[in-house]
Amino acid sequence: MSLKETGRAGGSLPARSDDQLSGSISSEITASAAATQAEPANKADPFYSPKPIKRQRRTKAAVTSVRDTIRRLLEESHPQTVRQVFYALTVKGAVAKHEGEYKQTVIRLLVNMREAGVIPFNWIADHTRWMRKPSSFTGIEACLNACAESYRRSLWASMPVYVEIWCEKDAMAGVLLEETEVYDVPLMVAKGYSSISFLHSAAKAIEAKGKPTFIYHFGDLDPSGVDAARDIEAKLRRYAPEAEIHFERPAVTRAQVEEWNLPTRPTKQTDTRAKKFGNATSVELDAIPAQKLRALVRECIERHIDKQQLALLRIAEQSERELLEEWAGTYGGGSS
Repeated sequence: MSLKETGRAGGSLPARSDDQLSGSISSEITASAAATQAEPANKADPFYSPKPIKRQRRTKAAVTSVRDTIRRLLEESHPQTVRQVFYALTVKGAVAKHEGEYKQTVIRLLVNMREAGVIPFNWIADHTRWMRKPSSFTGIEACLNACAESYRRSLWASMPVYVEIWCEKDAMAGVLLEETEVYDVPLMVAKGYSSISFLHSAAKAIEAKGKPTFIYHFGDLDPSGVDAARDIEAKLRRYAPEAEIHFERPAVTRAQVEEWNLPTRPTKQTDTRAKKFGNATSVELDAIPAQKLRALVRECIERHIDKQQLALLRIAEQSERELLEEWAGTYGGGSS
């Protein structure tokens, strides 16, 4: 099966006048500037043509309103990336769709709100920074307790197929992990164009499974995002020629942009793949609301799971976890 986008086919969408990812905090375009943007006299790019900016500071009441909206968004669905919060705020009209608003309003408020204890730190996902350290324990009891806590039965060992979720952005890993972890599905962070070493290793792991493999790639709808998915599929097939690979790109699709009215941004014309992409605007994966994105990941996984078999596996898993806890108690002197 070749790379495809799920959902109905959609054509290129015209660039919208609110696709301005430049500017500064609390900026408001004057009426004359808006008119200039709508019909630039010199026919220059309407997104980046010079325009007068009137800078205004938000009142305390306005800042409080934005903070309250952020809190409600995260209470409804967490964790989310900072970028997801920003896009959700633009949809609600709480902030303007300017890069300055993202950096100087959303980022700043999220820092303040977490440090003040208004929202928990773990409501914001950031898997771009991490630490490597071998597991170590204070003794056998601690080791067994840790093993009991993390113990999982291999779900896909008994399934007729194998599933992987691929994500273009490492910052989004924490959002997708909420679904992949539940179903013991590998989450592969591609970071755009993956190295051939990473892809070769992934391909050989797929080949070793010896069963049909379904790969779902989640990435930006822009020239590089679409082409990166193509590149990943092509190399996986090249490095695992004997494997049966089904590759699908569930998000972001043009149909989702239309159906969910996702925030867009102008396509970078400096991208060497922009000409092939056409005149359509681009959309980041972060623009999809967290709840919709998680539901989409969940749907991709659940279409391959036998629910009855899953229920039986969970029962066995819990029984074996309790056995490990008993052993830990024995080494700790909790039982004779």
